[in-house]
Amino acid sequence: MTRTSLRIASAKGVALAAGLSLAFGAAAVAAPGHHGGHGFAYGQPGKATAATRTITITMHDNYYEPERIQVRAGETVRLIVVNKGELLHEFAIGRPEDHAEHQKMMAEMVDHGMITATAVDHQKMKMDHSGGGHGSHGSHQHSHGPEAGNLLVEPGKKAEMVWTFPKDGVIEFACNIPGHYEAGMVGKIDFRR
Repeated sequence: MTRTSLRIASAKGVALAAGLSLAFGAAAVAAPGHHGGHGFAYGQPGKATAATRTITITMHDNYYEPERIQVRAGETVRLIVVNKGELLHEFAIGRPEDHAEHQKMMAEMVDHGMITATAVDHQKMKMDHSGGGHGSHGSHQHSHGPEAGNLLVEPGKKAEMVWTFPKDGVIEFACNIPGHYEAGMVGKIDFRR
């Protein structure tokens, strides 16, 4: 991939990600598949007061525990993500095609030193590595953090987000850091009615 293919969120979004990473002890990064200003095909940020329950997901170095969660159509859930592995891991909600697209961006982030095997380089996350300014990657607009259904969690840290799931769909949670998805860091979200 080339430097010009990498585009990350606006400087404001990156600053928000850095602030969130300090607040939660993890860094949050872009998620793919944004559809309009009100959410994504795989849901949207929810209000904490609307959460019906809390689900804790533990990340290990090649799998999630649990590997499958169930949500009701349209349910708002508080997700707590704990990294018990020795490597940096991502928790990203999306459709399989969203993860495939996002993996390209994560590879670029590794190539540019924005993320390493164990950490996020917050200074490099603030820099424009695209050669064309911030704002888009491919045809998708990106934003950073739990408001995009996406978190990077460093070893020994935890992060959280509140998410409202769509009415239905094929939705996964996955780690899109190069090689992690392929090693088994993907889980299913099942809809119950």
